[in-house]
Amino acid sequence: MKYLTKEKFNELKQELEDLKLKRNAISNRIHQAKELGDLSENAEYTEAKEAQAFNEGRIQELKQIIRDAVLILKKTKCDSVEVGCSIIVKNKEGKRDFSIVGSEEADPLNGKISNESPLGKAFLGKRKGDEIMVQTPRGKAYYKVLEIK
Repeated sequence: MKYLTKEKFNELKQELEDLKLKRNAISNRIHQAKELGDLSENAEYTEAKEAQAFNEGRIQELKQIIRDAVLILKKTKCDSVEVGCSIIVKNKEGKRDFSIVGSEEADPLNGKISNESPLGKAFLGKRKGDEIMVQTPRGKAYYKVLEIK
């Protein structure tokens, strides 16, 4: 099960449609490469087949993600931290804003943390005022939840 915002869901659907259209172009490349002769030493054919394999693999991956997606609905109020909430927390370095998102949308450098990450898991279910400790590669990190939006 993958949590997705409506925007990300639509973005993945568009990518899937684009890749389906790309199938024809790849098929044409393979056909043209076959016409060049010996396939065992045909770089164009090999490249086209690799592109086809990558394209088909991504299509299958996207189909599964879309099929299993759980849409994150914007909430007007979150009483406890859950997927789709934004939070303001404080640690020894100061205040930080995080949004709890699904793994497909995680972007820690921009404050979007996955519900499956150690930090994201530690925040889930917490309420305003709760404190957490999470083990990170740099050691233990402590946070206090200041606000849930």
